[in-house]
Amino acid sequence: MADKCQPHGRSAPIVLISLLLFSLSIPPAQCRALASEPTEATATLDVADALGKAIRVLTSDGRTQQSLQQEKPKHRGHHHHHRSRSSGSNTLILPLQPRDAVSPPAHADYRSLTLARLARDEARVRAINARLQLAVHGVRKSDLVPLVEDSGLAAAAVAAATPGGGDGLSGPVVSGTSQGSGEYFSRVGIGSPAKSLYMVLDTGSDVTWVQCQPCTDCYQQADPVFEPAASSTYAPLSCGSDQCRRLDVSACRNDSCLYQVSYGDGSYTVGDFATETVSLGGASVPAVALGCGHDNEGLFVGAAGLLGLGGGDLSFPSQVSASSFSYCLVDRDSSSSSTLEFGTVADSDPSSVSAPLLRNHKMDTFYYVGLTGISVGGAMLSIPPSAFAVGASGEGGVIVDSGTAVTRLQNDAYASLRDAFSKGTAGLPSAAGMALFDTCYDLSGRNTVEVPAVSFHFPGGKSLRLPAKNYLIPVDSNGTFCLAFAPTSQALSIIGNVQQQGTRVGVDLANSVVLFSPNKC
Repeated sequence: MADKCQPHGRSAPIVLISLLLFSLSIPPAQCRALASEPTEATATLDVADALGKAIRVLTSDGRTQQSLQQEKPKHRGHHHHHRSRSSGSNTLILPLQPRDAVSPPAHADYRSLTLARLARDEARVRAINARLQLAVHGVRKSDLVPLVEDSGLAAAAVAAATPGGGDGLSGPVVSGTSQGSGEYFSRVGIGSPAKSLYMVLDTGSDVTWVQCQPCTDCYQQADPVFEPAASSTYAPLSCGSDQCRRLDVSACRNDSCLYQVSYGDGSYTVGDFATETVSLGGASVPAVALGCGHDNEGLFVGAAGLLGLGGGDLSFPSQVSASSFSYCLVDRDSSSSSTLEFGTVADSDPSSVSAPLLRNHKMDTFYYVGLTGISVGGAMLSIPPSAFAVGASGEGGVIVDSGTAVTRLQNDAYASLRDAFSKGTAGLPSAAGMALFDTCYDLSGRNTVEVPAVSFHFPGGKSLRLPAKNYLIPVDSNGTFCLAFAPTSQALSIIGNVQQQGTRVGVDLANSVVLFSPNKC
Protein backbone atom coordinates (compact mmCIF):
# COMPACT_ATOMS: atom_id res chain seq x y z
CA MET A 1 0.00 0.00 0.00
CA ALA A 2 1.31 3.46 -0.86
CA ASP A 3 2.24 5.67 2.10
CA LYS A 4 -0.49 8.31 2.25
CA CYS A 5 1.75 10.49 4.47
CA GLN A 6 4.21 10.88 1.61
CA PRO A 7 4.03 14.34 -0.08
CA HIS A 8 2.75 14.35 -3.65
CA GLY A 9 3.36 16.54 -6.66
CA ARG A 10 6.44 18.13 -8.31
CA SER A 11 7.10 20.48 -5.37
CA ALA A 12 7.65 17.60 -2.94
CA PRO A 13 11.49 18.05 -2.76
CA ILE A 14 11.06 21.80 -2.07
CA VAL A 15 8.64 21.38 0.80
CA LEU A 16 10.37 18.33 2.28
CA ILE A 17 12.50 20.37 4.75
CA SER A 18 9.47 22.35 5.89
CA LEU A 19 7.53 19.16 6.43
CA LEU A 20 10.39 17.63 8.41
CA LEU A 21 10.62 20.70 10.64
CA PHE A 22 6.87 20.65 11.15
CA SER A 23 6.72 16.91 11.81
CA LEU A 24 7.50 17.35 15.50
CA SER A 25 4.03 18.84 15.94
CA ILE A 26 2.28 15.84 14.32
CA PRO A 27 1.86 12.75 16.50
CA PRO A 28 3.30 9.62 14.78
CA ALA A 29 0.02 7.73 15.33
CA GLN A 30 -1.84 10.31 13.27
CA CYS A 31 0.44 9.70 10.31
CA ARG A 32 0.05 5.99 10.68
CA ALA A 33 -3.71 6.42 10.64
CA LEU A 34 -3.41 8.31 7.38
CA ALA A 35 -1.10 5.69 5.91
CA SER A 36 -3.37 2.71 6.54
CA GLU A 37 -6.98 1.85 7.26
CA PRO A 38 -6.96 -1.06 9.70
CA THR A 39 -10.73 -1.43 9.65
CA GLU A 40 -10.59 -2.02 5.90
CA ALA A 41 -7.43 -4.10 5.91
CA THR A 42 -8.17 -6.47 8.78
CA ALA A 43 -11.00 -8.61 10.11
CA THR A 44 -11.61 -10.03 13.58
CA LEU A 45 -11.91 -13.79 14.02
CA ASP A 46 -13.85 -14.95 17.08
CA VAL A 47 -11.72 -17.96 17.94
CA ALA A 48 -13.65 -18.92 21.07
CA ASP A 49 -17.00 -18.92 19.27
CA ALA A 50 -15.74 -21.06 16.38
CA LEU A 51 -14.16 -23.60 18.75
CA GLY A 52 -17.32 -23.71 20.86
CA LYS A 53 -19.40 -24.65 17.80
CA ALA A 54 -16.81 -27.23 16.74
CA ILE A 55 -17.03 -28.92 20.13
CA ARG A 56 -20.84 -28.84 20.26
CA VAL A 57 -21.50 -30.14 16.72
CA LEU A 58 -20.65 -33.73 17.64
CA THR A 59 -23.23 -33.81 20.45
CA SER A 60 -25.82 -31.21 19.43
CA ASP A 61 -28.38 -33.39 17.66
CA GLY A 62 -30.59 -33.96 20.70
CA ARG A 63 -30.68 -30.24 21.45
CA THR A 64 -31.32 -29.54 17.77
CA GLN A 65 -34.39 -31.76 17.72
CA GLN A 66 -35.74 -30.20 20.90
CA SER A 67 -35.30 -26.65 19.60
CA LEU A 68 -36.95 -27.55 16.31
CA GLN A 69 -39.93 -29.08 18.05
CA GLN A 70 -40.38 -25.88 20.02
CA GLU A 71 -39.99 -23.61 16.99
CA LYS A 72 -43.23 -22.21 15.60
CA PRO A 73 -44.06 -21.44 11.96
CA LYS A 74 -43.57 -17.83 11.05
CA HIS A 75 -44.04 -15.44 8.16
CA ARG A 76 -41.53 -12.92 7.00
CA GLY A 77 -42.89 -9.85 5.25
CA HIS A 78 -40.98 -8.46 2.27
CA HIS A 79 -41.15 -4.81 1.37
CA HIS A 80 -40.50 -5.68 -2.27
CA HIS A 81 -43.14 -7.11 -4.58
CA HIS A 82 -43.47 -10.84 -4.05
CA ARG A 83 -45.86 -13.07 -5.93
CA SER A 84 -47.08 -16.15 -4.07
CA ARG A 85 -49.78 -18.72 -4.54
CA SER A 86 -50.06 -19.36 -0.85
CA SER A 87 -49.12 -16.33 1.18
CA GLY A 88 -49.76 -13.17 -0.82
CA SER A 89 -47.13 -10.56 -0.02
CA ASN A 90 -45.50 -12.73 2.66
CA THR A 91 -43.08 -15.60 2.35
CA LEU A 92 -43.90 -18.56 4.54
CA ILE A 93 -40.88 -19.91 6.41
CA LEU A 94 -41.35 -23.41 7.74
CA PRO A 95 -39.47 -24.77 10.77
CA LEU A 96 -37.41 -27.93 10.31
CA GLN A 97 -39.22 -31.05 11.37
CA PRO A 98 -37.70 -33.53 13.88
CA ARG A 99 -36.02 -36.52 12.29
CA ASP A 100 -36.29 -39.84 14.06
CA ALA A 101 -33.21 -41.24 12.36
CA VAL A 102 -30.90 -38.34 13.28
CA SER A 103 -27.86 -39.40 15.30
CA PRO A 104 -24.58 -37.64 16.19
CA PRO A 105 -21.89 -37.75 13.48
CA ALA A 106 -19.95 -41.00 13.70
CA HIS A 107 -16.63 -39.31 14.47
CA ALA A 108 -14.56 -39.49 17.63
CA ASP A 109 -13.44 -35.86 17.37
CA TYR A 110 -13.70 -32.73 15.26
CA ARG A 111 -10.48 -33.44 13.39
CA SER A 112 -11.83 -36.73 11.99
CA LEU A 113 -15.10 -34.98 11.10
CA THR A 114 -13.11 -32.30 9.23
CA LEU A 115 -11.10 -34.93 7.34
CA ALA A 116 -14.32 -36.66 6.29
CA ARG A 117 -15.79 -33.35 5.11
CA LEU A 118 -12.68 -32.55 3.08
CA ALA A 119 -12.64 -36.02 1.51
CA ARG A 120 -16.25 -35.52 0.38
CA ASP A 121 -15.34 -32.09 -0.89
CA GLU A 122 -12.48 -33.43 -2.99
CA ALA A 123 -14.87 -35.99 -4.50
CA ARG A 124 -17.37 -33.22 -5.24
CA VAL A 125 -14.80 -31.09 -7.06
CA ARG A 126 -13.57 -34.09 -9.09
CA ALA A 127 -17.17 -34.76 -10.09
CA ILE A 128 -17.76 -31.16 -11.21
CA ASN A 129 -14.60 -31.10 -13.29
CA ALA A 130 -15.36 -34.50 -14.82
CA ARG A 131 -18.80 -33.32 -15.91
CA LEU A 132 -17.40 -30.09 -17.32
CA GLN A 133 -14.73 -31.95 -19.27
CA LEU A 134 -17.39 -34.18 -20.84
CA ALA A 135 -19.31 -31.09 -21.91
CA VAL A 136 -16.29 -29.14 -23.13
CA HIS A 137 -15.00 -31.99 -25.25
CA GLY A 138 -18.36 -32.55 -26.88
CA VAL A 139 -19.27 -36.00 -25.59
CA ARG A 140 -22.59 -36.94 -27.16
CA LYS A 141 -25.45 -38.48 -25.23
CA SER A 142 -25.18 -41.56 -27.44
CA ASP A 143 -21.60 -42.03 -26.24
CA LEU A 144 -22.68 -42.33 -22.60
CA VAL A 145 -23.47 -45.91 -21.69
CA PRO A 146 -26.41 -46.33 -19.26
CA LEU A 147 -25.94 -48.43 -16.17
CA VAL A 148 -29.54 -49.62 -16.53
CA GLU A 149 -28.82 -52.78 -18.50
CA ASP A 150 -29.62 -55.21 -15.71
CA SER A 151 -33.00 -56.80 -16.47
CA GLY A 152 -33.80 -57.19 -12.77
CA LEU A 153 -33.28 -53.47 -12.17
CA ALA A 154 -35.37 -52.57 -15.19
CA ALA A 155 -38.17 -54.85 -14.02
CA ALA A 156 -38.06 -53.32 -10.54
CA ALA A 157 -38.16 -49.82 -12.02
CA VAL A 158 -41.19 -50.60 -14.16
CA ALA A 159 -42.97 -52.45 -11.35
CA ALA A 160 -42.48 -49.48 -9.02
CA ALA A 161 -44.11 -47.07 -11.46
CA THR A 162 -47.85 -46.53 -10.99
CA PRO A 163 -49.87 -44.64 -13.61
CA GLY A 164 -51.75 -42.32 -12.49
CA GLY A 165 -45.05 -21.62 -13.01
CA GLY A 166 -43.94 -21.79 -9.17
CA ASP A 167 -43.66 -18.22 -7.79
CA GLY A 168 -43.57 -17.56 -4.07
CA LEU A 169 -42.24 -20.93 -2.89
CA SER A 170 -40.00 -21.23 0.14
CA GLY A 171 -38.63 -23.95 2.36
CA PRO A 172 -36.12 -24.30 5.20
CA VAL A 173 -32.41 -24.87 4.66
CA VAL A 174 -30.20 -26.47 7.29
CA SER A 175 -26.62 -27.69 7.40
CA GLY A 176 -26.57 -31.37 6.51
CA THR A 177 -23.38 -32.13 8.42
CA SER A 178 -25.19 -33.76 11.35
CA GLN A 179 -27.27 -35.83 8.93
CA GLY A 180 -24.15 -37.57 7.62
CA SER A 181 -23.49 -35.39 4.59
CA GLY A 182 -21.48 -32.26 3.94
CA GLU A 183 -24.28 -30.78 1.86
CA TYR A 184 -27.22 -28.56 2.78
CA PHE A 185 -30.75 -29.85 3.08
CA SER A 186 -34.18 -28.44 2.36
CA ARG A 187 -37.47 -29.88 3.60
CA VAL A 188 -39.53 -30.68 0.50
CA GLY A 189 -42.95 -32.28 0.09
CA ILE A 190 -43.18 -35.00 -2.57
CA GLY A 191 -46.40 -36.55 -3.89
CA SER A 192 -50.10 -36.37 -2.98
CA PRO A 193 -50.61 -36.48 -0.11
CA ALA A 194 -47.22 -34.78 0.33
CA LYS A 195 -44.51 -36.72 2.12
CA SER A 196 -42.04 -34.34 3.75
CA LEU A 197 -38.46 -35.33 2.92
CA TYR A 198 -34.98 -33.92 3.51
CA MET A 199 -33.32 -33.32 0.15
CA VAL A 200 -29.86 -32.06 -0.73
CA LEU A 201 -29.90 -28.53 -2.11
CA ASP A 202 -27.56 -28.50 -5.12
CA THR A 203 -26.93 -25.58 -7.48
CA GLY A 204 -24.54 -27.78 -9.46
CA SER A 205 -27.13 -30.35 -10.57
CA ASP A 206 -30.27 -30.24 -12.70
CA VAL A 207 -32.16 -33.49 -12.17
CA THR A 208 -34.26 -33.69 -9.01
CA TRP A 209 -34.67 -37.21 -7.63
CA VAL A 210 -35.74 -39.17 -4.58
CA GLN A 211 -35.11 -42.73 -3.41
CA CYS A 212 -38.14 -44.87 -4.18
CA GLN A 213 -39.70 -48.16 -3.20
CA PRO A 214 -39.08 -50.90 -4.12
CA CYS A 215 -35.35 -50.46 -3.51
CA THR A 216 -32.88 -52.60 -5.40
CA ASP A 217 -30.15 -50.75 -3.51
CA CYS A 218 -30.92 -47.72 -1.34
CA TYR A 219 -28.60 -46.03 1.14
CA GLN A 220 -29.77 -45.11 4.64
CA GLN A 221 -31.85 -41.94 4.88
CA ALA A 222 -33.51 -40.12 7.76
CA ASP A 223 -37.05 -40.21 6.34
CA PRO A 224 -39.06 -43.25 5.18
CA VAL A 225 -38.29 -44.09 1.55
CA PHE A 226 -40.87 -42.58 -0.82
CA GLU A 227 -43.58 -44.97 -2.00
CA PRO A 228 -44.84 -43.84 -5.44
CA ALA A 229 -47.79 -46.25 -5.29
CA ALA A 230 -49.13 -44.25 -2.33
CA SER A 231 -49.24 -40.99 -4.31
CA SER A 232 -52.24 -40.10 -6.47
CA THR A 233 -50.19 -37.70 -8.62
CA TYR A 234 -47.23 -39.93 -9.53
CA ALA A 235 -47.09 -40.54 -13.30
CA PRO A 236 -44.25 -42.23 -15.23
CA LEU A 237 -42.95 -40.45 -18.32
CA SER A 238 -42.88 -42.11 -21.72
CA CYS A 239 -39.69 -42.55 -23.71
CA GLY A 240 -40.94 -40.05 -26.27
CA SER A 241 -41.62 -37.26 -23.78
CA ASP A 242 -39.69 -34.00 -24.01
CA GLN A 243 -38.41 -34.48 -20.45
CA CYS A 244 -37.02 -37.92 -21.24
CA ARG A 245 -35.26 -36.65 -24.35
CA ARG A 246 -33.55 -33.93 -22.32
CA LEU A 247 -31.82 -36.44 -20.05
CA ASP A 248 -28.10 -36.96 -20.63
CA VAL A 249 -28.48 -40.69 -20.04
CA SER A 250 -31.75 -42.60 -20.42
CA ALA A 251 -33.08 -46.00 -21.37
CA CYS A 252 -36.47 -47.33 -22.42
CA ARG A 253 -38.43 -50.26 -21.03
CA ASN A 254 -41.98 -50.87 -22.34
CA ASP A 255 -42.17 -47.19 -23.36
CA SER A 256 -41.32 -46.15 -19.78
CA CYS A 257 -38.43 -43.69 -19.42
CA LEU A 258 -35.57 -44.82 -17.18
CA TYR A 259 -32.95 -42.28 -16.09
CA GLN A 260 -29.42 -42.35 -14.77
CA VAL A 261 -27.44 -39.52 -13.17
CA SER A 262 -23.77 -40.12 -12.36
CA TYR A 263 -21.84 -37.53 -10.39
CA GLY A 264 -18.32 -38.51 -11.43
CA ASP A 265 -17.24 -39.42 -7.89
CA GLY A 266 -18.83 -42.86 -7.80
CA SER A 267 -22.21 -41.49 -6.75
CA TYR A 268 -25.17 -42.27 -8.98
CA THR A 269 -28.93 -42.78 -9.05
CA VAL A 270 -30.92 -44.98 -11.43
CA GLY A 271 -34.66 -45.53 -11.78
CA ASP A 272 -37.89 -44.30 -13.34
CA PHE A 273 -38.30 -40.80 -14.71
CA ALA A 274 -41.72 -39.50 -13.79
CA THR A 275 -43.76 -36.42 -12.93
CA GLU A 276 -44.91 -35.70 -9.42
CA THR A 277 -46.30 -32.88 -7.29
CA VAL A 278 -43.60 -30.99 -5.34
CA SER A 279 -44.49 -28.78 -2.35
CA LEU A 280 -42.47 -26.08 -0.64
CA GLY A 281 -43.73 -23.63 1.94
CA GLY A 282 -47.38 -24.57 1.57
CA ALA A 283 -47.46 -24.07 -2.20
CA SER A 284 -47.65 -27.05 -4.54
CA VAL A 285 -46.32 -27.39 -8.08
CA PRO A 286 -47.86 -30.21 -10.17
CA ALA A 287 -46.15 -32.38 -12.78
CA VAL A 288 -42.50 -31.72 -11.92
CA ALA A 289 -40.22 -34.14 -13.77
CA LEU A 290 -38.04 -36.04 -11.29
CA GLY A 291 -36.20 -39.29 -10.86
CA CYS A 292 -37.67 -42.09 -8.76
CA GLY A 293 -34.45 -43.89 -7.86
CA HIS A 294 -34.43 -47.62 -7.14
CA ASP A 295 -30.64 -48.03 -7.22
CA ASN A 296 -28.69 -45.25 -5.51
CA GLU A 297 -25.08 -45.11 -4.35
CA GLY A 298 -22.75 -42.43 -3.05
CA LEU A 299 -22.34 -39.54 -0.67
CA PHE A 300 -26.00 -38.77 -0.09
CA VAL A 301 -26.31 -40.54 3.26
CA GLY A 302 -29.10 -38.96 5.32
CA ALA A 303 -30.98 -37.15 2.55
CA ALA A 304 -33.91 -38.70 0.72
CA GLY A 305 -32.70 -37.32 -2.59
CA LEU A 306 -31.55 -34.17 -4.34
CA LEU A 307 -33.25 -30.92 -5.38
CA GLY A 308 -31.57 -29.80 -8.61
CA LEU A 309 -31.18 -26.03 -8.62
CA GLY A 310 -28.89 -25.78 -11.66
CA GLY A 311 -29.49 -23.76 -14.79
CA GLY A 312 -30.47 -26.57 -17.17
CA ASP A 313 -33.90 -27.28 -18.65
CA LEU A 314 -34.68 -30.07 -16.17
CA SER A 315 -33.73 -28.13 -13.03
CA PHE A 316 -36.41 -27.23 -10.52
CA PRO A 317 -36.15 -23.43 -11.11
CA SER A 318 -36.50 -24.01 -14.87
CA GLN A 319 -39.48 -26.33 -14.51
CA VAL A 320 -41.41 -23.93 -12.28
CA SER A 321 -40.41 -20.97 -14.49
CA ALA A 322 -38.91 -19.14 -11.52
CA SER A 323 -37.53 -15.75 -12.52
CA SER A 324 -35.23 -15.87 -9.50
CA PHE A 325 -34.41 -17.84 -6.38
CA SER A 326 -32.27 -17.31 -3.32
CA TYR A 327 -30.80 -19.32 -0.50
CA CYS A 328 -28.80 -18.66 2.64
CA LEU A 329 -26.48 -21.26 4.14
CA VAL A 330 -26.08 -21.31 7.90
CA ASP A 331 -22.70 -22.06 9.48
CA ARG A 332 -21.76 -25.69 8.84
CA ASP A 333 -21.52 -26.32 12.61
CA SER A 334 -24.77 -24.55 13.42
CA SER A 335 -28.05 -26.15 14.47
CA SER A 336 -30.08 -23.21 13.16
CA SER A 337 -31.84 -23.01 9.80
CA SER A 338 -32.54 -20.54 7.05
CA THR A 339 -34.61 -20.56 3.86
CA LEU A 340 -34.60 -21.42 0.19
CA GLU A 341 -36.99 -19.12 -1.67
CA PHE A 342 -38.33 -19.10 -5.23
CA GLY A 343 -39.98 -16.33 -7.19
CA THR A 344 -38.81 -13.51 -4.94
CA VAL A 345 -37.21 -10.32 -6.19
CA ALA A 346 -33.96 -9.50 -4.46
CA ASP A 347 -34.05 -6.79 -1.81
CA SER A 348 -32.60 -3.43 -2.82
CA ASP A 349 -30.42 -3.38 0.28
CA PRO A 350 -27.38 -1.06 0.42
CA SER A 351 -25.29 -3.91 1.81
CA SER A 352 -26.09 -6.18 -1.15
CA VAL A 353 -23.41 -6.74 -3.77
CA SER A 354 -24.38 -7.55 -7.35
CA ALA A 355 -22.31 -9.46 -9.87
CA PRO A 356 -23.07 -10.45 -13.46
CA LEU A 357 -24.49 -13.93 -13.94
CA LEU A 358 -22.62 -15.50 -16.86
CA ARG A 359 -23.46 -18.60 -18.87
CA ASN A 360 -21.19 -21.21 -20.42
CA HIS A 361 -22.54 -22.32 -23.78
CA LYS A 362 -21.02 -25.75 -23.16
CA MET A 363 -22.51 -26.25 -19.68
CA ASP A 364 -25.83 -24.62 -18.82
CA THR A 365 -26.05 -26.26 -15.38
CA PHE A 366 -23.48 -24.14 -13.56
CA TYR A 367 -23.95 -20.53 -12.44
CA TYR A 368 -20.89 -18.57 -13.53
CA VAL A 369 -20.19 -15.21 -11.92
CA GLY A 370 -18.13 -12.32 -13.24
CA LEU A 371 -15.21 -12.05 -10.79
CA THR A 372 -12.61 -9.36 -11.50
CA GLY A 373 -10.24 -9.85 -8.61
CA ILE A 374 -9.49 -10.74 -4.99
CA SER A 375 -7.99 -8.49 -2.34
CA VAL A 376 -6.15 -9.45 0.83
CA GLY A 377 -5.50 -6.88 3.53
CA GLY A 378 -7.06 -4.18 1.37
CA ALA A 379 -4.62 -4.73 -1.52
CA MET A 380 -5.61 -6.29 -4.83
CA LEU A 381 -3.75 -9.47 -5.72
CA SER A 382 -1.81 -9.64 -8.98
CA ILE A 383 -4.07 -12.14 -10.73
CA PRO A 384 -4.63 -11.77 -14.49
CA PRO A 385 -8.29 -11.40 -15.55
CA SER A 386 -7.90 -14.50 -17.72
CA ALA A 387 -7.75 -16.58 -14.52
CA PHE A 388 -11.44 -15.83 -13.91
CA ALA A 389 -12.74 -15.77 -17.50
CA VAL A 390 -14.72 -18.44 -19.33
CA GLY A 391 -12.68 -19.45 -22.39
CA ALA A 392 -14.03 -19.83 -25.89
CA SER A 393 -13.84 -23.61 -25.49
CA GLY A 394 -16.01 -23.50 -22.34
CA GLU A 395 -13.16 -24.07 -19.89
CA GLY A 396 -12.26 -21.80 -16.97
CA GLY A 397 -14.46 -19.23 -15.30
CA VAL A 398 -15.79 -19.05 -11.75
CA ILE A 399 -18.95 -20.78 -10.56
CA VAL A 400 -20.96 -20.30 -7.35
CA ASP A 401 -21.73 -23.76 -5.99
CA SER A 402 -23.72 -24.74 -2.90
CA GLY A 403 -22.30 -28.28 -2.84
CA THR A 404 -18.59 -27.47 -2.83
CA ALA A 405 -17.35 -26.48 0.64
CA VAL A 406 -13.91 -24.93 0.11
CA THR A 407 -13.32 -22.30 -2.58
CA ARG A 408 -10.97 -23.52 -5.30
CA LEU A 409 -8.66 -21.15 -7.18
CA GLN A 410 -6.24 -21.85 -10.02
CA ASN A 411 -2.79 -22.71 -8.66
CA ASP A 412 -1.17 -19.32 -9.35
CA ALA A 413 -4.17 -17.37 -8.05
CA TYR A 414 -4.24 -19.45 -4.88
CA ALA A 415 -0.48 -19.00 -4.34
CA SER A 416 -0.90 -15.24 -4.64
CA LEU A 417 -3.72 -15.24 -2.04
CA ARG A 418 -1.90 -17.59 0.32
CA ASP A 419 1.36 -15.62 0.20
CA ALA A 420 -0.41 -12.31 0.87
CA PHE A 421 -2.39 -13.82 3.74
CA SER A 422 0.71 -15.45 5.24
CA LYS A 423 2.55 -12.14 5.09
CA GLY A 424 -0.30 -10.48 6.96
CA THR A 425 -0.34 -13.17 9.66
CA ALA A 426 3.40 -13.36 10.29
CA GLY A 427 2.79 -12.70 13.97
CA LEU A 428 0.55 -15.76 14.44
CA PRO A 429 2.09 -19.13 15.38
CA SER A 430 1.96 -21.53 12.46
CA ALA A 431 0.71 -25.13 12.56
CA ALA A 432 1.14 -28.14 10.31
CA GLY A 433 -1.07 -28.33 7.22
CA MET A 434 -3.95 -30.78 6.99
CA ALA A 435 -5.42 -32.52 3.93
CA LEU A 436 -5.91 -29.85 1.24
CA PHE A 437 -5.03 -27.02 3.65
CA ASP A 438 -1.41 -25.84 3.64
CA THR A 439 -1.73 -22.61 5.64
CA CYS A 440 -2.66 -23.27 9.27
CA TYR A 441 -2.22 -21.60 12.66
CA ASP A 442 -2.18 -22.55 16.33
CA LEU A 443 -4.71 -20.19 17.91
CA SER A 444 -5.15 -22.14 21.14
CA GLY A 445 -5.55 -19.95 24.19
CA ARG A 446 -6.80 -16.95 22.18
CA ASN A 447 -10.28 -15.48 22.23
CA THR A 448 -9.96 -13.32 19.10
CA VAL A 449 -7.31 -12.55 16.50
CA GLU A 450 -6.94 -9.91 13.80
CA VAL A 451 -6.32 -11.31 10.33
CA PRO A 452 -6.08 -9.76 6.86
CA ALA A 453 -9.45 -8.96 5.30
CA VAL A 454 -10.34 -11.00 2.19
CA SER A 455 -12.76 -9.65 -0.43
CA PHE A 456 -14.12 -10.77 -3.79
CA HIS A 457 -14.34 -8.01 -6.40
CA PHE A 458 -16.83 -7.73 -9.23
CA PRO A 459 -17.38 -5.38 -12.19
CA GLY A 460 -18.42 -1.81 -11.45
CA GLY A 461 -16.27 -1.54 -8.34
CA LYS A 462 -18.49 -3.88 -6.33
CA SER A 463 -16.82 -5.96 -3.60
CA LEU A 464 -17.94 -8.62 -1.14
CA ARG A 465 -15.98 -8.57 2.09
CA LEU A 466 -15.92 -12.01 3.72
CA PRO A 467 -16.27 -12.49 7.48
CA ALA A 468 -13.06 -13.90 8.96
CA LYS A 469 -14.89 -17.08 10.00
CA ASN A 470 -15.64 -17.75 6.32
CA TYR A 471 -11.99 -18.23 5.41
CA LEU A 472 -10.11 -19.11 8.60
CA ILE A 473 -11.83 -22.19 10.03
CA PRO A 474 -11.13 -24.68 12.84
CA VAL A 475 -9.94 -28.13 11.80
CA ASP A 476 -9.82 -29.63 15.28
CA SER A 477 -11.07 -28.71 18.75
CA ASN A 478 -7.60 -27.81 20.01
CA GLY A 479 -7.28 -24.43 18.33
CA THR A 480 -5.83 -25.28 14.92
CA PHE A 481 -7.29 -23.02 12.22
CA CYS A 482 -6.60 -23.18 8.48
CA LEU A 483 -7.07 -20.87 5.51
CA ALA A 484 -10.16 -22.32 3.81
CA PHE A 485 -9.09 -21.91 0.21
CA ALA A 486 -7.44 -24.58 -1.92
CA PRO A 487 -5.50 -24.70 -5.20
CA THR A 488 -6.67 -26.54 -8.30
CA SER A 489 -4.82 -27.52 -11.45
CA GLN A 490 -8.10 -27.29 -13.34
CA ALA A 491 -9.13 -24.14 -15.22
CA LEU A 492 -12.43 -23.86 -13.32
CA SER A 493 -12.57 -21.88 -10.06
CA ILE A 494 -15.37 -22.49 -7.53
CA ILE A 495 -16.77 -20.23 -4.80
CA GLY A 496 -17.74 -22.76 -2.15
CA ASN A 497 -20.28 -22.80 0.64
CA VAL A 498 -17.82 -22.03 3.45
CA GLN A 499 -17.28 -18.64 1.83
CA GLN A 500 -21.05 -18.23 1.27
CA GLN A 501 -22.08 -18.89 4.88
CA GLY A 502 -24.32 -16.24 6.37
CA THR A 503 -24.79 -14.51 3.01
CA ARG A 504 -28.04 -14.77 1.06
CA VAL A 505 -27.16 -15.70 -2.49
CA GLY A 506 -29.80 -14.57 -4.96
CA VAL A 507 -29.81 -15.82 -8.54
CA ASP A 508 -31.80 -13.38 -10.65
CA LEU A 509 -32.36 -15.40 -13.81
CA ALA A 510 -34.47 -12.74 -15.52
CA ASN A 511 -31.81 -10.05 -15.23
CA SER A 512 -28.68 -12.26 -15.27
CA VAL A 513 -27.45 -11.06 -11.89
CA VAL A 514 -26.14 -12.82 -8.80
CA LEU A 515 -26.80 -10.88 -5.61
CA PHE A 516 -24.83 -11.39 -2.39
CA SER A 517 -26.60 -10.01 0.70
CA PRO A 518 -24.52 -10.39 3.89
CA ASN A 519 -26.33 -11.26 7.13
CA LYS A 520 -29.66 -11.87 5.39
CA CYS A 521 -30.34 -15.42 6.56
